[in-house]
Amino acid sequence: MISNDFFERIESHFQNKLPFVSYRKPNQDKVSVRLQNDSSLHFTADFTEEGFVFSPFDDITKTVLIPSASSEIISTSYVIQQSDEASKSLPGASSEAEHFHINLVNKGVEAILNSDLKKVVLSRQETVKLKEDNPFKIFKRLLNTYKSAFVYCWYHPKVGLWLGATPETLIKIEGQRFSIMALAGTQEYNGSLDVVWQNKEKQEQQFVTDFIIDNLKPLVEDFKVSKVETVKAGNLVHLKTMIMAQLKANTPLKQVIEALHPTPAVCGLPKQMAKQFILENENYNREFYTGFLGELNCETIIAPRSSKRNIENRAYAVKRKSTQLYVNLRCMQLKNEAAIIYVGGGVTESSNAVSELEETVSKSVVIKSVL
Repeated sequence: MISNDFFERIESHFQNKLPFVSYRKPNQDKVSVRLQNDSSLHFTADFTEEGFVFSPFDDITKTVLIPSASSEIISTSYVIQQSDEASKSLPGASSEAEHFHINLVNKGVEAILNSDLKKVVLSRQETVKLKEDNPFKIFKRLLNTYKSAFVYCWYHPKVGLWLGATPETLIKIEGQRFSIMALAGTQEYNGSLDVVWQNKEKQEQQFVTDFIIDNLKPLVEDFKVSKVETVKAGNLVHLKTMIMAQLKANTPLKQVIEALHPTPAVCGLPKQMAKQFILENENYNREFYTGFLGELNCETIIAPRSSKRNIENRAYAVKRKSTQLYVNLRCMQLKNEAAIIYVGGGVTESSNAVSELEETVSKSVVIKSVL
């Protein structure tokens, strides 16, 4: 489909108040959309369904599903364009909000020093008034700016309108093979990936990696863990480890998701204790921020590896069910002619509250740059 027609279809669907999700996977040219044919609100029962899921931070039983069976799925090849001008400088958080976040981080450090809590991810929201709130202009700016992220625009008339460009994969499963990304630690990108990481950031990264391995051990066989590398996401760099494994036969996907979500990269350690601290102290509802989203049990075609030896096998591409879920970071909700932006960072015993606030400011720039 021609790109202009593609976006016109989505816009008309949106004007008719019908649910849809449009998205582009990391480092791909293809943008897809799933246009639900009525305004029903569907939830997953057990993650055996097929479609696109959008899940909140604190309750996977409220995971919204756009089912494949009641959606039209179309795609287009998207050529990155020079973005139209976004606002040059947008106001930051109020001094009260900054003061609250500094106190929140200090409270987190105190809890870590005086309990079994090892890490807690603390966040805040910022509301930016929009001169024009056309979500498709913002979506295109995200597509043009963040090639290596999972970029999306998600809408349901009974839930809301969300956009984002997340650098973090929660899980990818094809058949019984899966891979998971452990992403933690943040610095501003200064033109090079050759950066020096402090012990606090290395420890954060290790917490996430260890948590994934420990929680998935009963469900999988033959773990492979990559070396830690520095990766760029927008104007920031992070530490990344990839974990690959084979799921044991008959392991329900729901069990895997429950074991993983929310990871220490967005919640903390121990999981329940950190989650309780967040719900009691952050003073706002994260909703779908730090939840997850993506394709659930969708059919994908896997082409055989090409080599001179198996030229005749190339015709035999394999169809498999594939699940690709991403953590909902670097995101915003559009509401009442404003963008609500969500930003956070990991707190450990060695955290400095002012530095943590500065990290959230750096993260807010990633999203504000497209408004």
